[in-house]
Amino acid sequence: MLSDGDAYPAPRWPISSVDCIAGSQRRNYGLEPHGMLPMELVVFDLDGTLLNRASEISAYTGDTLRMLAERDIAYTVATGRTLHGARAVLEGHRFRLPQAYKNGVMIWHPAEKQFSSRAMLTPNELESVVRACIDQGITPFVFTLDEDDQSTVYHPPLRSRIEHELVRTYYGSDQMRVLGLDELPTDASLTHINAIGVRDEIDAVLRSVRDEPHLVAYSGVALEGHQWRWIDVHHSDASKGGAVRTLKELLGFQRVICFGDSDNDLSMFEAADECYAPDNAADAIKSAATAVIGHHDEDGIARFLRERFQLD
Repeated sequence: MLSDGDAYPAPRWPISSVDCIAGSQRRNYGLEPHGMLPMELVVFDLDGTLLNRASEISAYTGDTLRMLAERDIAYTVATGRTLHGARAVLEGHRFRLPQAYKNGVMIWHPAEKQFSSRAMLTPNELESVVRACIDQGITPFVFTLDEDDQSTVYHPPLRSRIEHELVRTYYGSDQMRVLGLDELPTDASLTHINAIGVRDEIDAVLRSVRDEPHLVAYSGVALEGHQWRWIDVHHSDASKGGAVRTLKELLGFQRVICFGDSDNDLSMFEAADECYAPDNAADAIKSAATAVIGHHDEDGIARFLRERFQLD
């Protein structure tokens, strides 16, 4: 933890001395309110980091985000979730800057209400991942980015109770189309593929994906205290680190501070000037972090931020 002498407010930069600022982009997001520019961008992973065990922003953390916004401290998210999967938890917490979704595959621009995308899967890569999932008896969920900037999910027949629950809870809404895999257009923009299963099934798919030169896969616990694990597969040219670098350049920030807990956060740690892991993080993340801070289910990130930026 920081001592009183170490805590300091967010540094700011005079507008006149910053030549690389994308002025129109910054104005779109209200980053020039007082003639001074926020120098630092704070980037949060969501699950296992900013969110608690119930996958929610707690009242304490929500109040901390309000304090950050009132101090003009810029923050955003870089998450493995889709925009659809994150929208409900972020709503009302002043996430106004561009946001990285699906581990950097897509960047959502709230002011323009549109995505920019980084790297799509090829039909051959799709076929390889779908076959690996089906061989293990689990259902692949194939995500596309459509011309209207909406996502459609395509899948073969569901095989388990947890898959039916996944569709009903996360995909079954008016904001996301869910169709059969046989309806997938041949020219679809393929953003990523995910699946859920027990450890042995997911590990087998991971081994298969590692044989593909342009694919990267991440896996983790789907439900804390349960046997289910998730896997997410996308093109290797997309990463949280790449997305963070894009946001830094796009909005003209000088420094990045990030928070994450899992393997898919390592590229973001490499791109950041400071990186912090909650106490619940994987060992590899803790080893790469500037420091290890409090547990995600005990408002660890929010408590650190209040001290780091003297918010109280």
